[in-house]
Amino acid sequence: MTGFNVSPAELLAGLLDNCLKAGASAADARIGVADGVSVSVRDGKLESIEREESASVALRCFFGQRQAHVSGADLSPDGLKALTERCVAMARAVPEDKYCGLPSPEQLATGVLDLDLSGEPEVPADVLEREALAAEAAALAVPGIKTVAGCGASWNRSERWVAATNGFRAWKTGTSTSLGLAAVAEKDGQMERDYDSWSVRHSKDRPSAEEIGKTAGERTIARLGARKVETQKAAVIFDRRVSDSLIGALLGAISGPSVARGVSFLKDKMGAQVFAKGIYLTDDPHRPLGMGSRSHDGEGLAVAEAHLIEDGRLTRWLLNTATARQLGLTPNGFAGLGFGDPPGVSTSNVYLRPGTQSPGALAKSVGKGLLVTDMFGPSINPNNGDYSVGVAGFWFEDGEIAYPVSEVTVAGDLPSMFARLVPASDLELRSTRDAPSILIEDMNLAGS
Repeated sequence: MTGFNVSPAELLAGLLDNCLKAGASAADARIGVADGVSVSVRDGKLESIEREESASVALRCFFGQRQAHVSGADLSPDGLKALTERCVAMARAVPEDKYCGLPSPEQLATGVLDLDLSGEPEVPADVLEREALAAEAAALAVPGIKTVAGCGASWNRSERWVAATNGFRAWKTGTSTSLGLAAVAEKDGQMERDYDSWSVRHSKDRPSAEEIGKTAGERTIARLGARKVETQKAAVIFDRRVSDSLIGALLGAISGPSVARGVSFLKDKMGAQVFAKGIYLTDDPHRPLGMGSRSHDGEGLAVAEAHLIEDGRLTRWLLNTATARQLGLTPNGFAGLGFGDPPGVSTSNVYLRPGTQSPGALAKSVGKGLLVTDMFGPSINPNNGDYSVGVAGFWFEDGEIAYPVSEVTVAGDLPSMFARLVPASDLELRSTRDAPSILIEDMNLAGS
């Protein structure tokens, strides 16, 4: 797949060695290779097919407390030499950053295994086309569907080699395949659309193409005749298709850089009861073939299953080495992809532990309210957690769907929303951030 004259690991070793010879005090780097194929269909015919093959290199050099990073696509000896010279020259010239630097060798993960997340072997373009056409046809077969706005399928593979002058080396590869479409319907001059989309390692782990198309079509038809609701306070159930956005808001608030800058509404809440007892938010880096699985973090530190929220309490910030130094703490395995770039912070496979009641049972328990199935442009004040978002979905009464709604704004503040949050039992582990449907009572609805 790589087509290199020498192995990527040897290329990285030579790149780092050249940095040290040029006077750098430390360096790290990565090489990435990717290929894939994607198809799109329209009106029962192939619309486009694209094949991608790419290779890239990223390098970061240090001169004491100065750092610079560069990237490129030229992996020839001359290209790598020019990359090194450019990075070294930049690192000599930039201002000092007292928090930058590589982890010390004793901080690195030991016994790191190269990680193979290969699922589906290469999927030929004609198979992808067949799947996309089947999904489109199934959506169009749903009575009332006018057209399919977009339908595509793809397969991708990536490989990544990383290395640093502190001795860390690792390799990772993975594949994924995806299928998705959006259907459109019209009633009384009002257009509605909805979708279904899946990305998995193995296509056997998702519904069939026909089921995906049918789901997209039925979701769209269900939204026809949407109306506004009156401005009021009401219970809101965030469907599992959108509930992970609330988890994303939490992860942003416990991000080490946000806490270090003082722009987090949770910055003073370490160890506090942020959620109700019984709530657990867990990061699982070792999930078999997980979409975010990893054997080490973005700086080569060890990773392990961790409860970010344990029995409702906040247990840790998401730290990389630089942020840990800034906060006077120890890095804890949540560095985002570094090796050639200054690392951010990231999680792997985060999920909110499901509750005991189905979404339907939760709806019956509150009687009436809003089921949110689509969201538009959420707004969050990072300092106090004020939250608002445009939504569409369904009004329910006596625990049953009454009618579709749109053009509604849901608002509240995240600290009190987290405290009232009740997870349903319908968790699906599909991506790097998963949550079941979530009930939050006493939300502000702005409608007609």
